[in-house]
Amino acid sequence: MQELQFAVPMAGGVLCTLNTRHDCNMLSTLLSHSESKIVFVDTQFLDTALAAINLLKKANQKPPLLVIISDNVGLPPSDLALHEYEYESLIEGGSPRFSIIRPTDEWDPISLNYTSGTTSRPKGVVFSHRGAYLYSISTVFMHGMGTMPRYLWCVPMFHSNGWCVAWGLAAVGGTNICLRRIDPKDIYDNIARHKVTHMGGAPTVLNMIVNSPSTDRKPLPHKVEVATAGAPPPPQIISKMEELGFGVTHLYGLTETYGPGTMCLWKPEFDSLPTEEQLKIKTRQGVRTLGLEGVDVKDPVTMESVECDGKAIGEVMFRGNTVMSGYLNDTKATEEAFSGGWFHSGDLAVKHPDGYIEIKDRSKDIIISGGENISSIEVETVIYSHPGVLDVAVVGRPDNHWGQTPCAFVKLKDGFSVDDQDIIKHCRDRMPHYMAPRTVVFGDLPITSTGKVQKFVLKEKAKALDSIS
Repeated sequence: MQELQFAVPMAGGVLCTLNTRHDCNMLSTLLSHSESKIVFVDTQFLDTALAAINLLKKANQKPPLLVIISDNVGLPPSDLALHEYEYESLIEGGSPRFSIIRPTDEWDPISLNYTSGTTSRPKGVVFSHRGAYLYSISTVFMHGMGTMPRYLWCVPMFHSNGWCVAWGLAAVGGTNICLRRIDPKDIYDNIARHKVTHMGGAPTVLNMIVNSPSTDRKPLPHKVEVATAGAPPPPQIISKMEELGFGVTHLYGLTETYGPGTMCLWKPEFDSLPTEEQLKIKTRQGVRTLGLEGVDVKDPVTMESVECDGKAIGEVMFRGNTVMSGYLNDTKATEEAFSGGWFHSGDLAVKHPDGYIEIKDRSKDIIISGGENISSIEVETVIYSHPGVLDVAVVGRPDNHWGQTPCAFVKLKDGFSVDDQDIIKHCRDRMPHYMAPRTVVFGDLPITSTGKVQKFVLKEKAKALDSIS
């Protein structure tokens, strides 16, 4: 994948990294929508890819050429169908005198990236050569990288094109350390073996690390800088990560902003604040990154900026070169996203007096109970502080009297016996009673391959519980 990040654009092609967790039906839909001509597939996912290609054939669509990436270098020709190639053999047959096909315009597309589908079906987000170049430079500063960093990949390259980190690493002579699966023991082993300096990952990955058995851990060779994004990390997780010797920087963004568009830049004056206040600041989304022209919190109707008082809620909006060119073959959605000349994130936030933004919720996830707006993120943060909770997501459940009330889906740590009243009391002791969940459901949470909870799935489950009378 890392090689192809460079080879495909150099051959005049457009990258389109696909989610390895998609089933054959979704893959065939995305292959068709993207009009892909060639598909590179690791043998681990070959069965799913072949099933997706067969669906295209049944629909009388021309299938893409298939290139198989195998650990068994040089598959014998008898193992390959007429429309298939083997990656290493294909490379060996290349011309060393091949001339790079450069873009005719810096706004030409370099990659197509499908959103993670946490709230709806994936959309095809187009990145330009110009945006990718600027973002690649930004990502080096954003991750605090010097020369020759060692980066452990816990962010999949199909997620916002890996935040453009592959290109940024090359610019500073970095080393890529790749994992076949996200496992805390593998993470610790690779940090120790390769002297990892930087890594990235969703809060779910951080949660796995801090709750891993002590037998899986190894002493860190030095402080390892971790960039986390995808959802606001609970303060408790940040605190535990730092106790283990990691430095955590919170980033925020979307596929449409090439990955993280803001970062919680740490100021020296924050060091003198009480620990609890420092942790609150670290969960804020912060200020714009280097390559972005602007980020603001605005009223989506009037397009006026909200007051910088940490109270007035508006929608986070972006503009600049590192914002997508648009959605592929979806003019209507593109025009809606850029209404008023800014990209609308769909995330609700406040702006603090120092200019740092703080996400309160996605506009689709805010819970309106008796006319009061309840931030699911704030409720989740309180529930996370319960010692028995491993993971949590909060959505609205229909309520005949209040309209909606918070419904918490909770995954417990091994060995803990906790019931719904324990969780509800824990919340009521720490926040206004109307914000506390009235329903608690225990079990695993549905997550995307990038570590985001699929709240639209949980909303359907909450609806199926019927209204509270």
